[in-house]
Amino acid sequence: MHLLGFCRWLENTPAAMAFRNSTWMFDILETFHTLGIVQVAGTIMLVDLRLLGLGLKREPVSDVVSRIVPWTLWGFAFMAVSGFCLFSAEAVKLYDSTAFRLKLVLLALAGLNALIFHLTVYRRATEWENAPVAPLRARVAGLLSLLFWMAVIAAGRAIAYGPGYDRT
Repeated sequence: MHLLGFCRWLENTPAAMAFRNSTWMFDILETFHTLGIVQVAGTIMLVDLRLLGLGLKREPVSDVVSRIVPWTLWGFAFMAVSGFCLFSAEAVKLYDSTAFRLKLVLLALAGLNALIFHLTVYRRATEWENAPVAPLRARVAGLLSLLFWMAVIAAGRAIAYGPGYDRT
């Protein structure tokens, strides 16, 4: 089955139809999705600002990461589940949305940036974690992370304003 066929199937599942046809469910899901994004972006921003030397300078990087990343992961799970439910309700419409596709690409880039950071630079954090400013590679990862997440949020907001999108 090709992707458009999957989108058609998904959009016609009982759960997707319930989300789409309910008076309040879609709006409630959007609210939960937004709260998840706020939790993800807010917690990631704290780590990124620490890497850039713009906040929490007195805190060792590993302490910041170990305290904040679990909250980030919970927020991401919350965001992903609510986002999938929203997607299921409008899968065919979103299939044609340039903003939605851009959001997914940016989300993948943000995830890849985090993965590369944790598999490379962060493995040697004990060498620099008490420095007020992290090494250049860590600062670049932090800056890219901030930029990717701001772009993910902007692309997500642009979905509702793109051509062909009308929730009615």
